[in-house]
Amino acid sequence: MAWEKNSLMKSHESLVLLILLLPCGLMNVILTVNNNTQNYILKTMPGASESLKCAVQNHNQREELLWYREDRMVDLKDENKINSSDICISPVDKDDNGVTFTCMLQRNESVNISVTLNVIYKPILNGTDRQIVEEGKSIKIDCTVRSNPQARMTWYRNNSVLNLEKDHHEIYQTSELFQLSISNVLKSDNGTYTCHANSSLNLEVKDFHLIIEDKKITVPIEPIIAAIVVVVLTILFGLIARRKKIMKLCIKDEKSQSNTSL
Repeated sequence: MAWEKNSLMKSHESLVLLILLLPCGLMNVILTVNNNTQNYILKTMPGASESLKCAVQNHNQREELLWYREDRMVDLKDENKINSSDICISPVDKDDNGVTFTCMLQRNESVNISVTLNVIYKPILNGTDRQIVEEGKSIKIDCTVRSNPQARMTWYRNNSVLNLEKDHHEIYQTSELFQLSISNVLKSDNGTYTCHANSSLNLEVKDFHLIIEDKKITVPIEPIIAAIVVVVLTILFGLIARRKKIMKLCIKDEKSQSNTSL
């Protein structure tokens, strides 16, 4: 009985020791990406090639690694998973800006390290080059912009900074849209409007040609249709009201024709 009790105590001690040692071993294991031990931001630019090398430090066994691009797992070859793993981003695209790549231990995903791409590129402007609007109506000129870092936006008209008039001009801006609204357009609003995007990398501009047409004289269709309906109904009601007299005249004509034939 004493021997069994002693064996049971040793088993419990071994189990406790194993439980205590596993977390310690795991705590000593750290990951690095390109020798960085903490999450970091990688500054790059479109067209570049970036290599990310994830390595396990302080390991005492074979550690399998996983790579994620945002929430999607990257497909790795078997020989590119154990203790170190490399991925290549080539070519870098402006759409990769803000994308995070994460390397983690397969057996414990809480051990991980991330790299976020900061893709630097000059402003890219787009929009409808030529717009025609009738005098008295409203128009919106949309200048779409993509830039990193974010550009400082300004509207010009005929090569001069646009003087914004209250209740006539309005500007709406988001990270990717710089919009100019003109209410109740006048002939004097005719001209070339230029969207200026000024960033630390470059100044980019785009022209928008606004053409104001004369106000068109339109014939009011609805009142004309309403008048025609009223006239037709009046004639119809008049005929219905006088149907007895009309029928009497028809009968008299038939009698007179029959008397003449006799």
